[in-house]
Amino acid sequence: MTAKTSMSVRFWGVRGSIACPGASTARYGGNTSCVEVQCGERVLIFDAGTGLRELGKALASRPAVETNILLSHCHFDHICGLPFFAPCYVPGNRVQLWAGNLLPDFTLAQVIRQMMAPPLFPIADDALKAEIAFRDFRAGETLAPVDGVTVRTIALNHPNGATGYRLEFEGCSVAYITDNEPTSDGPDPALAAFLSDVDVLIYDCTYTDTELRAHVGWGHSSWQQGLSLADAANAKTFCLFHHDPDHDDATLDRIAAEVGALRKGALVAREGLVLQVRASGGLSAPRRMGFSWLTRR
Repeated sequence: MTAKTSMSVRFWGVRGSIACPGASTARYGGNTSCVEVQCGERVLIFDAGTGLRELGKALASRPAVETNILLSHCHFDHICGLPFFAPCYVPGNRVQLWAGNLLPDFTLAQVIRQMMAPPLFPIADDALKAEIAFRDFRAGETLAPVDGVTVRTIALNHPNGATGYRLEFEGCSVAYITDNEPTSDGPDPALAAFLSDVDVLIYDCTYTDTELRAHVGWGHSSWQQGLSLADAANAKTFCLFHHDPDHDDATLDRIAAEVGALRKGALVAREGLVLQVRASGGLSAPRRMGFSWLTRR
């Protein structure tokens, strides 16, 4: 990393609810939520959906892995990749897991151990040979998972609760706000203030405004609501995320065209998309690993 590109963001899973692999979703991807943020040599991860498996394979080549996984919440589509995260099975690796929506009724350790127990999973959590730490907090706290990185948090509106994150490193910032349903007609002033001037806003855009009418109370947003929030917060780059599994590539192409006509530089997240965030507040040209991010197959 150089001083001008001190942070990178890579998308490993961009879907919500359930993985949806297939020919109709091949370009944007079918894995559920997982986003890697590299701050210098440090790796932090937002959510542990099915995209976490491929990220774990990429990290496994390192002699030692130290990472923090910041969970928006513990619904299954956001944690089901964890038992398949290869670094968790290697002695000497260190993985810290964070959740801000469980206390006081549950702890993160309880939730993960329940998931990795018969009859739900054949391998118990004691097979995880890495050093695993479970960090429960309350949304609204400020975290310091590694030196030089500050993570601010905020409570979101979602069934069973969810946490939004704003990660800051060397003058760069990225916000991860997924599984959130606005409670008013306009942007939430508190959330807009939390996101003020953020370099990259990754936001829950599960539905269109039309689709949202049939999903009130499900805990998600439309891309139009996300766009209004990005404008209210003066976010530098708005990135649509947590795509409905029924939104195939053609649908997401149409949404990309619509949002692009309304906001210059808006992006529809796809697996393999990499953003280099400059300390000056801009982005270098987004790229898709292996080929141009604009390539159509």
